[in-house]
Amino acid sequence: MKINTAEFIISNSEVDKCPKEILPEYAFIGRSNVGKSSLINMLTNHKNLAKTSGKPGKTQLINHFKINNNWFLVDLPGYGYAKVSKKTKSVFQQFITDYFEKREQLVCAFVLIDIRHDAQAIDLEFMAYMGESEIPFCIIFTKADKISKVKIDSHIVAYKKQMIANNWAEMPPFFVTSSTEAIGKEDLLTYIDEINQEVFKNNSEF
Repeated sequence: MKINTAEFIISNSEVDKCPKEILPEYAFIGRSNVGKSSLINMLTNHKNLAKTSGKPGKTQLINHFKINNNWFLVDLPGYGYAKVSKKTKSVFQQFITDYFEKREQLVCAFVLIDIRHDAQAIDLEFMAYMGESEIPFCIIFTKADKISKVKIDSHIVAYKKQMIANNWAEMPPFFVTSSTEAIGKEDLLTYIDEINQEVFKNNSEF
């Protein structure tokens, strides 16, 4: 798939105020500072579509971007940023949870993981929630340009073992990406395109 148009539509903290259009949505979420905004900009061929910042926790709303006029990319707040107040965290968590549990247009979520680090408890907990809630998701490993191919492979093997140890039958589909080198871009967009084709073919609501 080639992205020809990417348009910001709306930011809000209430699921009921999300776009009413019946188009498939793909939500991107991860710990703060995982490189989410950079990844979105790389995928959409825009330098500043999603706001990047050296300060973690920049995204604090549900952000909808319409892609090629036929699907939505949804940029969700990062979770687990220590310097955000507990009150703010609880608000973030509530509307993130509301989005995942109420948004019927959501067809797949992408959970972003920094490939440089061992499996973090907060990521495993979030993915456990996704599994228990039966929300389809994939893993996107980010910042692949920061470590060697050998380390990438060993970290993925370790991650698979960790997930199986946490009662997963298998690891969900995953992608290895780098925003600076556009690694994984084609594979990820092809995956979304294939899902879109199935969604439009099999679901009369889309």
